[in-house]
Amino acid sequence: MELLHDFSFLEQRLRGMSVRKCIALACPHDTHTEYVIERALGEGFARFVLTTAGPLSPRLARVAEAHAGLVDIVVCADAAEASREAVAVVRRGEADVLMKGTVNTDVLLRAVLDKQCGLLEPGRVMNHITMSHIPAYGKLLMFSDAAVVPRPTLVQFDAIVNACASACRRFGIDTPNIALTHCTEKVNPKFEHTVAYEEIKRRAAAGAYGNAVVDGPMDVKTALDAESGAIKGISSPVAGCADVLIFPNIEAGNTFYKTITLFAGAQTAGWLAGTTVPVVVASRADSEVSKYYSLVMAAL
Repeated sequence: MELLHDFSFLEQRLRGMSVRKCIALACPHDTHTEYVIERALGEGFARFVLTTAGPLSPRLARVAEAHAGLVDIVVCADAAEASREAVAVVRRGEADVLMKGTVNTDVLLRAVLDKQCGLLEPGRVMNHITMSHIPAYGKLLMFSDAAVVPRPTLVQFDAIVNACASACRRFGIDTPNIALTHCTEKVNPKFEHTVAYEEIKRRAAAGAYGNAVVDGPMDVKTALDAESGAIKGISSPVAGCADVLIFPNIEAGNTFYKTITLFAGAQTAGWLAGTTVPVVVASRADSEVSKYYSLVMAAL
């Protein structure tokens, strides 16, 4: 399989599906969201149901007019109602992805997590997945969880690894290498997640995550740099060529996320998994391109 060097490979894969995915988008009232809508429509892989909490901008109104039949508009009283309506569109089976615009994340998630009318089925684990293009690394790198699960339990680690392995296969990575990260390569009962890692590896060996190759604990440098693994004498099919990093807690994952974007020039895209459809909750500080590729990932 050809390595996925950057996001354009996945964009081409999505375009090649020759189908328009429906996106329920709450509060499309900022220029970055307008860019995402206009570009996705132009690339031919999306149509939209826009739940608005105010009038459309002149730019977005022109885009909607130019793509008549591909943009439906539902006028709502406020952001909370717009969020509930976007979730309702998904629940009716009319949309494949939920995305937020200017609405605050907590407002949208209140609708997503509503026990009667939301998108998280009982027993499911919601987690955040990030795909990143780090120029110094030879391929796209996925990691989780940098935004949702504070300190994963065994049940949550199981769901996170399964979600990442499934996403990799959707993107064409049939046998993903998944690294369970820690500061060393030793299992230590003082660090409960390393004990959970042993069970995750046992389940992986039994085929719980398809063809995924799962190993750890190992530090991030060992997972991504073959020379480091060789110097340490670590023999692992994952060392030096990880497709996925699983972090022990949200502090480690979020620190990695912020570090690679600030100092390594990484481009990122992220979405929520575990819900009945992928949910894009990009930060207001994210670039328009990052938000666009978040939608591409979710649509795939």
